[in-house]
Amino acid sequence: QVQLVESGGGVVQPGGSLRLSCVASGISFAAYAMNWYRQGPGKQRELVASMNRYGNRNYGDSVKGRFTISRDNAANTVFLQMNNLKPEDTAAYYCNAYRSTSFDHWGQGTQVTVSS
Repeated sequence: QVQLVESGGGVVQPGGSLRLSCVASGISFAAYAMNWYRQGPGKQRELVASMNRYGNRNYGDSVKGRFTISRDNAANTVFLQMNNLKPEDTAAYYCNAYRSTSFDHWGQGTQVTVSS
């Protein structure tokens, strides 16, 4: 059974930092692209950051220079380091493991709230 379990969300003041983690089980982790998405109140889900199996990274325009995605294949874990957080970063953050349309898995999400 495939499981993606996110952790690390919480409430932080503007300008603060958080580090999200996502531990995967039941998949050949190294073969998957790992992605972070988010969905804010009243907004569509958007791609925040992605890292393919070769280590190539991509970021959404709104988080470039502030967020960093990394992965530890030995630990089946992907991370999202979020710095200089802004109120508009408030959202539920979801971990996604993608290999193909038949191998597309999601976590349950972790809430990030940026507020003073």
